[in-house]
Amino acid sequence: MEEALAADDPRLLSTFEGKAPHRSSVLLGFGLILLGIVVLFAGLITKLPPLGIFGFSLSLLGAVLAISNLGRLSSVKGVTQGSGKRGSKGKWSARFEERWDKRNLD
Repeated sequence: MEEALAADDPRLLSTFEGKAPHRSSVLLGFGLILLGIVVLFAGLITKLPPLGIFGFSLSLLGAVLAISNLGRLSSVKGVTQGSGKRGSKGKWSARFEERWDKRNLD
């Protein structure tokens, strides 16, 4: 199956074989967001604009890191945990589809 996928779409296969995102990078992003907010408030309290700007930048960097890895993490889980033709559908839709197939076969 992998050989057929490589023949059909080699870029897709290289995407799946690439470095998988880790949960730690998502947690690091959320940690940077919190740290950036603390530094931002420290800049506001001490009335030092460069410190506030640095805190905002740190928080923005954390948000970008968390969101980008969170999206890739969920897409990788959907591909690896999907079964057969259902893919990443939920339980409700899978059961509904099974009942529909049974009803149409009878």
